[in-house]
Amino acid sequence: MKVAALQMVSCPRRDENLVLARSLLQEAAAAGVELAVLPEYFGAVSARDTDKLLLKEFPGDGVVQSFLAQAARDLGLWIVGGTMPMACEDPGKVRNTVLAFSPLGECVARYDKIHLFRFDNGPEQYDEGRTIEPGGMPVQFHLRSRDGHTWCVGLSVCYDLRFPELYRLHAQAGADLLLVPSAFTHTTGQAHWEVLLRARAVENQAYVLAPAQGGLHETGRRTWGHSMLVDPWGEVLAEQAEGPGVVAGVIDAGRVQQVRRQLPALEHRVL
Repeated sequence: MKVAALQMVSCPRRDENLVLARSLLQEAAAAGVELAVLPEYFGAVSARDTDKLLLKEFPGDGVVQSFLAQAARDLGLWIVGGTMPMACEDPGKVRNTVLAFSPLGECVARYDKIHLFRFDNGPEQYDEGRTIEPGGMPVQFHLRSRDGHTWCVGLSVCYDLRFPELYRLHAQAGADLLLVPSAFTHTTGQAHWEVLLRARAVENQAYVLAPAQGGLHETGRRTWGHSMLVDPWGEVLAEQAEGPGVVAGVIDAGRVQQVRRQLPALEHRVL
């Protein structure tokens, strides 16, 4: 199955970002991609954390959800939109939500980001907990590719990448493809992005597809980018450093089986 991580450098204006996202989705579909995954905050990267509250949607109703469903139908794609602000009980917060849509335009899975990023090195300060309410449940969904194979897909977001126990739960549930839509900062991404992605792939003997925000944003924030596809042996199959683009590659169920057969580490797990 051909898959793609869509890299963006989102601005604060949702409509402009959706135009770019649609263009990238069309490019992916034209290249034969079956599953396309957008980065975290693809709808808007704003200057203030509270701007997320102005863009929040309710389940089944909203501009971004309609956009994703329509694009999936029009292009015949599985689309994972990661992420968008979803309303929650606390009016002063939102969930940071991933939604997966089938080629019929049906929402088949929802995952709310569990681990919330906080970082302070002096010049850079982030605290997602100020405006985001964490989720609490791992989520997988099943995708039947055109060749007839059914993939088990584990969902995660950005800072989740630092918590291997989440990905182990995905592996125990049968996941052979792990998605990591992200907006890693340039500082943390330069230090840890690739090594963490490759580690999650190796530990769980699964493909990892990680679309990212990548570049200097209008707000002054700089994200690391380097969207990539990693195979179950930890090999980087495709990557783009910065700027908008389609990072595509082929994933092979036989490769997953081969790696798990020749080194049955998942079967050897004790703890």
